[in-house]
Parts: sequence; C-alpha cells; structure tokens
Amino acid sequence: MFEHETPETDPAPLTVVAAAVVEDGRLLVVSKRAAPDVYYLPGGKPDAGEGPLSALTRELAEELGAAPVGPRHLAEINAVAALEGVPMRMTVFEAGLDRAPAPAAELAALRWTDGLDPDLRLAPAVRDQLLPLLRERGLLPGPARA
Repeated sequence: MFEHETPETDPAPLTVVAAAVVEDGRLLVVSKRAAPDVYYLPGGKPDAGEGPLSALTRELAEELGAAPVGPRHLAEINAVAALEGVPMRMTVFEAGLDRAPAPAAELAALRWTDGLDPDLRLAPAVRDQLLPLLRERGLLPGPARA
C-alpha cells in the first residue's frame, strides 16, 4: 500500500436523477421488483457521459413508457439510497409526463399519493426531504392539524 492510500475510503455517492411528477395534489411514486413494498421516485442512474436530463428522459421511457414534459430542476437531495444502503445524491426535476405512465422494466408498480397514506412505505429521501419540499411549495397537501 502506498502512503497516500488508505484501506477505508469513502466511495463516491451513488448518482441518481429522478422526476417529481405531481398531478392534482398527488405525487407519482414507483416500486421496484427488487423491493416491491418500498416506493421511490421514477428515475435512475445516468450512464457514463450522460447528462441529467438525458438520463431522466431515458429512464422515464424505460420505466414508464413516457417522456418528461417541461422538466425544471427542483432539488439536490443527499441521503442514503434505500435499496443499496449507500450514500446517494439525487437530482430531482419537477416534470409532467406526455402520456399516462405504465410500469415497465424493473418496476413492480406505480401509484399516486399525497404522501399521507398510512399504508404506503416511501423511501426515506422521498418521505423526509422531498415531501416537505413539495408541501412547502404548495404542490402537495400538508398533514391535517388537530
């Protein structure tokens, strides 16, 4: 081992692009066959040399059979990837879709949620970071107050 090498180095975070598709106060979320009980945003990892919007367009076509409409940068979220358990940097675009989505590729299901469903298990990055941001911007309803 050379002097500048260490046996334990932090790996670069997993890079992911995702779409926050909100219609009528509900967010589109998807589950993967590898973890059908956990819901995420549609999207995925860019290929080598692929820019974020190109990756998002490819991933939405593969996963949902749809193309993004009017994508706008919404947020950069740093979290632990729910499935892989490693650090993740997720670039989120707010976008519409050019047609009704249908799950394909590695997806098990899709559903629309206001984020308040007690039976829905959302990935921590979606639950803890994205939902509060969407509520703050008035795109999703907030929880009822007593």
